[in-house]
Amino acid sequence: MDRFYASWADGKRARSKKLDRLKGFIKFCVKRKWLAENIAEDLEAPEGSSTPANKAPFTDAELNRIYVACDALGGPTPPGPGYRNWGGEDVKDFLMLSIYTGLRISDVATFDITRRLKGNDVFLRMHKTKKELYTWIPDWLVERLCAREKMHGAVIFRSGASTVMRTMAEQWRKRLARVFKLAGDFDERPTPHRFRHTFVRILLESGVPIADVAELIGDTEEIVREYYAKWVPERQARLTRILQEALGPKRPKLVAISGFKK
Repeated sequence: MDRFYASWADGKRARSKKLDRLKGFIKFCVKRKWLAENIAEDLEAPEGSSTPANKAPFTDAELNRIYVACDALGGPTPPGPGYRNWGGEDVKDFLMLSIYTGLRISDVATFDITRRLKGNDVFLRMHKTKKELYTWIPDWLVERLCAREKMHGAVIFRSGASTVMRTMAEQWRKRLARVFKLAGDFDERPTPHRFRHTFVRILLESGVPIADVAELIGDTEEIVREYYAKWVPERQARLTRILQEALGPKRPKLVAISGFKK
């Protein structure tokens, strides 16, 4: 068991989650008397695995480097058995949909255009009020997605024989990892989930209320305030300008307040 646990090459948070599942399975085995004792009981999660993940968005400069890396990737690469061709433009479509909707990589990888796109509206999920929640995307992106449908069918980013969400998402993680490598060094480790954070950054910079941002990503206002707003210095600068315009540079005239002496 020690050797098995030590062989995991995942990040510390992923290792911690896998360890929880492993311990649950071992407890089940002990309860069924398949094992005489809990052989995973003393395994400990990696140090720092309980620390919340850093919700760092990509900057505009980093996004430009990623787009340039897509161009450097070139045209479609030779596919393996049962796989479609894919290239830099395919990756651009994938990351553009990610950035403009805030969808997770698994949702983008399995995106069914006939079920999730209505005009310019992309279905996100069912709202707590039992109503469908959508986000809007521009015409040029709709045109790119519809062009993909004509080439690849309704599931526009499927490139292999598998229809399993986890497998399809992993295929795109590998492609994005290749693009990230071509894009050079990043201050924060580039991951597909950072496109979701970038979606939040763009909304906050544009002045979208925190309550609306929280609703779009399915989080609470507290989470957005704590983990996202601090990555948007432009938003604070915008608020400062609003205060400057509202309060003005002139000193106010002092007036007597009832009940107080001058």
